Order: sequence, then structure tokens, then C-alpha cells
Amino acid sequence: MTGSPLPALSLTDLSKEFGGLRALDGVSLAVGSGERRAIIGPNGAGKTTLFSLISGETRPTDGRIVLFGRDVTRFSPHRRAALGLARTYQITNLFPRLTALENCLLAVQALTPAKFHLHRGLRRYPAFFARARAVLAAVGLDDKESEAVRNLSHGEQRQLEIALALAGAPRLLLLDEPTAGLSPAESHAMTALLKDLDPAITLLVIEHDMDVAFALTDRITVLHYGKVVADGLAHEVKASSLVQEIYLGTP
Repeated sequence: MTGSPLPALSLTDLSKEFGGLRALDGVSLAVGSGERRAIIGPNGAGKTTLFSLISGETRPTDGRIVLFGRDVTRFSPHRRAALGLARTYQITNLFPRLTALENCLLAVQALTPAKFHLHRGLRRYPAFFARARAVLAAVGLDDKESEAVRNLSHGEQRQLEIALALAGAPRLLLLDEPTAGLSPAESHAMTALLKDLDPAITLLVIEHDMDVAFALTDRITVLHYGKVVADGLAHEVKASSLVQEIYLGTP
């Protein structure tokens, strides 16, 4: 008999203090491989702080972070990325004067031992081009590869951010409000895009749009004042009177 597979991510008593403010307070959760999980909660609940701790951009005050069975609590962001972690941000983080393809080429190269050489033309890296075009196609931007990023719509820039996150073939993808600032039509398209991602990729999503959160994910974790106050299947959390009170504003 084989044991249960290791979770993609395990957090134990994770806390973060900024001066006298306890932004995250003893958060423990496990996210299974291939799971789709949403992190929801009102503003100031600690959601983005949680992502910064998981990605390694911020060090925890207390607690433990285990990624694919390895304790990464003290690992740098690039060491976590090398293990298969990628993330996006609330605000687009792109090179506006470069083309969509050039942005993807930089992302593809970043996690490989190979480095671009000053005296070697880009066309000498065919594997990089193949991967960059593949991730552009995966997010529906294959017809925009030669377009400067500054000329793309906001929705297309959000799609490109997903492409950059996919460039390193991540096993765990952290998405920080992927539909922020999108029109209803763009939000619907983004939700469909994310639902069609490789099911082997584990998704952890911060999302304010409840319809998107429930459509995209299997399980919901609710944060309130830095603590987990609810965790379960989407329909269970949606029916919780506590969640309706603190998040949806229903007494």
C-alpha cells in the first residue's frame, strides 16, 4: 500500500508581524497537488502578505513553509522558483517597450542554466523561442507576439502575465487577483483561460470576485484579521453564515 501523495504546499502556524501589527496570525493549511484553492477575505485580511511569505519575498515571524515536501521557510524566492513555484501580482509587472514574445523569452531564460550572450543572436536559442511561443499560445496571445506590451489592452497584459508565470513550467502557481481591473467579458475570458490550464498545475488564487472564485476553485480558505476563519469546499464556504457576515456583509 502506498501512502498519500505529499501536498504541493503545507503551511504550519505561519505568522508575520510588521512592528506592532500582526498581519498574519498562525495560519495552517495544506494544498494538494493539482488542487484549485481560492484565498478570500476582506481588505486587510492578510491575503497578499500570505502570498509574499509563500513566494519568499517576505520572511515569516513564526511558522513553517513546506513546498513539495521540502522545508523552504528560509529559501530565497529564486530557490523556490527553481522548485516549481511561480506567481503573478495585482499590478502588472511587464516590460512595456518590449514585445509580448520578448517578455516571454526573458521569462523562459530566467529559470534555465543557459544565459543570453552579448555576441550571440537571439535566433541561436531556438528552444527558448519554441517555449515562449507555446506559453503565448496557451493564453491565447499567439497572434500578438510582435506587439509591444504597451499597445496591448489591460486584459491582454493580464493574459501575458499568466504566460510569463507559465514560462518556467511551474508546479504551483500563485495568482494574485487575476481578474483585477478587467471588464465582465475579460473576466469571463480569464476565468475560462485559467480553468483550461494543465490540471497538474496546483493553483492558489486570491480573488475578490466571488463568482470567479467559486467558478475556478474546488476549495475556499477565508482569512479575517490574519486568521483562517473558514476552510472547505466552495459550496460549504458559500453557505457559511460566518463567511456571509464577515465577507459578504450579510448579518
